[in-house]
Amino acid sequence: MPKRILQGTVVSDKGDKTVVVSVERRFTDPVMKKTVRKSKRYHAHDASNEVKVGDMVEIRECRPISKLKSWEVISGAAE
Repeated sequence: MPKRILQGTVVSDKGDKTVVVSVERRFTDPVMKKTVRKSKRYHAHDASNEVKVGDMVEIRECRPISKLKSWEVISGAAE
């Protein structure tokens, strides 16, 4: 089964080898017919501690690493 890949912004890098990534999605509300922005935060594994707050990164689904972490950073570029 292919692994999901999401793109988002790093909002926290305080944990060791862990970053929190905010991923935003846009969709049309079925009742109001307006475009809605919804965001969700994912804990992702960053083995080298190289990404910082504000970086745009891609995260990929992986096996559970801890209670909250089941995503890993695959690419990160500073803005």
